[in-house]
Amino acid sequence: MYKKIYVEITNNCNLSCNFCIKNKREKKYMELDNFKIILNKLENKTKYLYFHILGEPLIHPLINDFINIGSNNFKINITTNGYYINRVKENKNIWQMNISLHSFNPKYNVSLNDYMNNIFESIDLLQNYTYINFRFWVDNEYNKEMLNLINKRYNSNIELEEIKNKKINVRLCVSTSDYFIWPDLNNNYYSEEGKCLGSIDHVGILVDGTVVPCCLDSKGDINLGNIYEDELLNITKGNRCNNMIQGFRKNEKREELCKHCKFL
Repeated sequence: MYKKIYVEITNNCNLSCNFCIKNKREKKYMELDNFKIILNKLENKTKYLYFHILGEPLIHPLINDFINIGSNNFKINITTNGYYINRVKENKNIWQMNISLHSFNPKYNVSLNDYMNNIFESIDLLQNYTYINFRFWVDNEYNKEMLNLINKRYNSNIELEEIKNKKINVRLCVSTSDYFIWPDLNNNYYSEEGKCLGSIDHVGILVDGTVVPCCLDSKGDINLGNIYEDELLNITKGNRCNNMIQGFRKNEKREELCKHCKFL
C-alpha cells in the first residue's frame, strides 16, 4: 500500500507560470478507457489518488467523469490553479482540493477579485463534501491582498506570518510553503547525499502511462516502466527502483535526477 499515487490525467495547462518547469513532453489528455485500466491496476495499492504531476487537471474535458469513476474505490485529491474550479463545483466526489493561489497573475486577463470570487463561489458548494486547502507561497506578491479577501469572506483573522498551516473551519484551511527549485538534470544544484520517500510511500503515473518515483519527475527521467504494459508491483520491484530505494536508506542519491533535487 502506498500513502498516495499521483496520476497525471493531462500534462497540458491553461497557464504559463514563471515558477513552473513547464511541460516538455507531447501534450496529451488521458483517455477514459486508459484511466479505467490504471484504476484496475491500482486496486488495493493505495486509498488516495492525486490528479497532479504537471498540467491543470480541471481543463480535462472529462474531468467530472474521471472524478466520479475514480471515487468509487479511491479518495480523489486535486491540485489546481483555480481558474476552472467552477467546472467541478457541483461534484460531490472530491475528497480534497488544493488550490495553488500563487498561480494568479494579472497577465491572464482576470482580475484578482474575479479570480478569488470564482473560487469562493465554487467553494461554497464544494466544502460541504470536500476538504479545501488554500496554498500560498511565502514570497508571492499577492499574498496579503488574497489573505484579506479570505479573511473577509470567512470572517477569519489569519495573519500572513502564521499561515504555515491554519484552519479556517473543519473543511477549509490555509497553508504556505517556500519556493523550491524543480529537479532538473540541467539545474545548478547537485548533491549525492539525501533521503526521499519517492517510490517508498508514493509513485507517479504520467499521462502516457510511464511510472515515475515522485510527482517532481516532470519529464519522466526516472522511467521505472509503463503501467499499461506491466503490473505496478513488477515495476516497483524492478532493479532500477530497488537500487534507488536502497540508496535512500543509506542516505545516497543514486539517480542523476535525484542528485539535482533539493525538495527534501
